[in-house]
Amino acid sequence: MTFAKPTRRAFLQGGAAAFGVGGLMGSTALAAVDPNSHSGRIFHATHYGPFEAIVRDGKLVGLSPMIELDQRPTEMLTYGVLDRTYDKTRINYPMVRKSYLEGWESGDTKPELRGKEEYVRTDWDTALKLTAKAIVDTIANHGNQAIFSSSYGGWSHAGLMRPNVLQGRLFNLIGGCTNTQGDWSAGAGQIVMPRIIGDMEVYSAQTAWEVIRDNTEVFVLVGCDPIKNNRVEYTVADHGMYQPWEQIRDNGCRFISINPQRTASDEFLNAEQIRIIPNTDTALFTAMAFHVLDKGLQDDAYMAKYTVGSDKWIAYVKGETDGTPKTPDWAAAITGIAADKIRELAELLATSKTEIAGSWAIQRAHHGEMPYWAIVNFAALTGKIGKPGEGVGFSWHYGNGGMPQSGKSTPAGLSQGKNLVKGICPASRITEMLENPGMEFSYNGNKGVYPDVKMIYNAGNNFMSHQQDTNRLIRALQKVETIVSQDVWWTAATRWADIVLPAASSLERDDISVGGTYSNDRIYAMKKVIEPVAESRNDFDIFGALADLLGVAGQYYEWEQFPEYIDILKFAYGRTAAAETTSFEEFWEKGYAWQKAPTEARQWVRHGDFYADPEANHLHTESGKIEMYCESIAKLGIDDMPGMPVWQEPHEYLGNAKEGQLHVVSPHPWFRLHSQMGNSERLRDLYMVQGREPVRINAQDAEARGIADGDLVELYNDRGTVIAGAVVSDDIMPGVVSIYEGGWPQLDSKGRCNSGLVNFITSTQRASGLSQATTANTCLVSLRKCEDPEGPNMAYDKPPILEDVEIAAIDDDKLGLDRLYDLVAALYANMEPGEKIFYERCTVCHGPRDPAGFTQLQWKGILPSMFPRAGLEEAEMALVTDFLMRNASDAGAN
Repeated sequence: MTFAKPTRRAFLQGGAAAFGVGGLMGSTALAAVDPNSHSGRIFHATHYGPFEAIVRDGKLVGLSPMIELDQRPTEMLTYGVLDRTYDKTRINYPMVRKSYLEGWESGDTKPELRGKEEYVRTDWDTALKLTAKAIVDTIANHGNQAIFSSSYGGWSHAGLMRPNVLQGRLFNLIGGCTNTQGDWSAGAGQIVMPRIIGDMEVYSAQTAWEVIRDNTEVFVLVGCDPIKNNRVEYTVADHGMYQPWEQIRDNGCRFISINPQRTASDEFLNAEQIRIIPNTDTALFTAMAFHVLDKGLQDDAYMAKYTVGSDKWIAYVKGETDGTPKTPDWAAAITGIAADKIRELAELLATSKTEIAGSWAIQRAHHGEMPYWAIVNFAALTGKIGKPGEGVGFSWHYGNGGMPQSGKSTPAGLSQGKNLVKGICPASRITEMLENPGMEFSYNGNKGVYPDVKMIYNAGNNFMSHQQDTNRLIRALQKVETIVSQDVWWTAATRWADIVLPAASSLERDDISVGGTYSNDRIYAMKKVIEPVAESRNDFDIFGALADLLGVAGQYYEWEQFPEYIDILKFAYGRTAAAETTSFEEFWEKGYAWQKAPTEARQWVRHGDFYADPEANHLHTESGKIEMYCESIAKLGIDDMPGMPVWQEPHEYLGNAKEGQLHVVSPHPWFRLHSQMGNSERLRDLYMVQGREPVRINAQDAEARGIADGDLVELYNDRGTVIAGAVVSDDIMPGVVSIYEGGWPQLDSKGRCNSGLVNFITSTQRASGLSQATTANTCLVSLRKCEDPEGPNMAYDKPPILEDVEIAAIDDDKLGLDRLYDLVAALYANMEPGEKIFYERCTVCHGPRDPAGFTQLQWKGILPSMFPRAGLEEAEMALVTDFLMRNASDAGAN
């Protein structure tokens, strides 16, 4: 099959694009489970696991989990994937907000009506031309920095052809745009940890599980819930750690959970629960350190060999610097944990082979860097880090941490090219950016200035659900001239957009992925299962159509290297280790190929090489050691980010709450991936209460407010109000309520979220001036029974749509697209080899796309995880390393 090279006219005609992403090689059925199965079975893979799709008459009618690849498939796979494919929330056609369509020429588009007025069904020609015009108008009138991409993260599907990557590919051909930096998940940890322990930690492999099973005596879960959160993965879930967790438990390891609520992991692992007031983990670990020192249980020799700055931190712990010894009695008043229990726990952890697992949740808080640092310092004080079965890990709950690593190359994606816009927005500061154009901010020790954003392009990301204080964000969006949202479903991000482009789901085009975020031990084919639903198009074609309108189709498609779409996937597969033993044709026929972890990976210990020889295997910190006090952070002079972990009172928590206020925590959902799968009706039936998000409430708190299990309740503060369904339980401590993040919004006439999206009540307070990270878990609310709900939750219905509006064809002369050509001519000439490789293959969602976004040491800390995923040869690694070292933020100082 040969694809035609499309013209602009071909793209703008109705129906499939000329360079469509179709099914490859006939998508031969796998039928691995039942060899007598009918032929309508097609292999595919998702965040939720691999499966065979069952297709009848061109329609997906069921799916069969691949038990030889995934031993613990979840309901998100067996129910959700099928349900959402044909759900009523599918965006079937291009849409334009009514006032925007009426006023695009005059400029009177009434942005204040976003989220309130109807959408008009249009054709692709109209929607794409209006999008292209908005792009060119913004660049010509305000500069590329005025276009903001909210498409961070790349969680929309498990493949290489993620919309955020393709969007970057297009926009970087026309000068770039303002991007986010960092992420919502682990924004504080990923910035502070490289300076403390030489690695992000939050996206790093964990000690191999057999080492834990055979050595660990006590495993501490600090807010960590691996049994729940490992139900999904960034790539393709294989649920490989569930049986190992059982073995670790059954081998006699004692689990202790420090958490305000009992979790699925606590039940699964028979963990002892120690209830703690949210946001006070720093005080707990500091007080345990005091008791260790008081009893002489510290490991002085370890600290002398492997750390720097212990003397300054110990002086703080003892109260020598501020007159307040950080005793267990001091911490008891802060944490709600009895002083004797703190002493008991400190002695247990110090005298046992102890592994401490920190969740991402504890750093999504005001001063969120501090608990991570306090955990590291406590583990260093007691001589744990780097020893088999001991130490710290901050990714046990993600990517099936603990699985042995193959260490082998994974598929290489398409290049995003170089973004000439240097400015960034920290991922959680979008609202602040929109409200304060020209304001200076600090991020990771660097200064930045917020752009004056006039256009937002959002592809495959639900930023309207992620960002805190949603009401404030909605108000801030009114100053933006155009918002384009490209998605499969009517998520929150589409309902406040001006132009909505219907994307096809991953089931509706071919792609490739990898199994196991850390193990990387198998490559998956994501075969096309069905044709795109209604008039939806895959993301590759949508951006290709825009590239054609903007005059950069040749660069976007790279026809000389990739004459056909299949060549992109062949190229990607060819970069993997699996390609050395399994041909692409064999891989595609079967649906997967192995690249198994070597035997020695089963004995790998996190920080083990450093422990074995700290001189030869030094950490990528300033000192090469664990920095219990960090001079480089202290020298930044950031008011809320001292040079060591200290207790700092959060701006709102139970310690300063008004009478009757409760602390809200918002963990990751059980039946969703953030907001994904919210539109599966069968899944909602499993957990929602009267059609709303469930909120877990302690029985005492419920009784005091006249609330019974199953009642609708209101959680409210000065930021907003959400309606949720009460789940009354003794498994959460008094004073704390828990509601999952990722709900879909629907506002009633009083401005309440009738669905239960928690971010209508969370705060935009930053974690610190170092990380600018989210503080979603630092939130106080009042609670009452809801007496006047306004009908059912309509969040999972389509917005009002006008179907039969006659739309005049757009005159191309009014678009002025040719203005772009002179603006982008020769923008990307003279790139050096290492620079080219970096932009083509090494940009990752959690790292900067600009070399100056990290220091040299921070880059060194991320390179070990970045290079294998990029599939680089040694010579290529050297070129990229040299480029990054010469262009890092501190290159001139070294």
